[in-house]
Amino acid sequence: MANSIYSINKGINQPLTFKGFKAHYITYLAIGLVALLLLFACIFMLGIPSYISMSGVLIIGVIWVRYIRYLSDKYGQYGYLKKIARSRMPDSLLNNSRKIFIAPKETGKTHKRCTEICRKYSQFTTWNMIVF
Repeated sequence: MANSIYSINKGINQPLTFKGFKAHYITYLAIGLVALLLLFACIFMLGIPSYISMSGVLIIGVIWVRYIRYLSDKYGQYGYLKKIARSRMPDSLLNNSRKIFIAPKETGKTHKRCTEICRKYSQFTTWNMIVF
């Protein structure tokens, strides 16, 4: 049998990187640059001189790239998504009634589901022992 040479892929489970931008920040950068291209096209069609529109779009582009680089360096691969998810979480859940813990609804799909589960697991005698 002849000797075979296999290359080893050392980039497994590593985040996608491009010039220092990690993971989904590459997408944010691409969307921003496409938006800047469309902005330049709209400004150019309005008849504003190209050197003014080019300089404005260039300044906004530099600010956008620096902002995305800042987010990529600060939060890493999934940190910004976790920050957004954390900000959408409620501070607390309020419940002013114990009714939902005392007995399940007697009508609708919930009651049918509860009775089916009770029949299936007949060894449980109380509602609070069943995990839904």
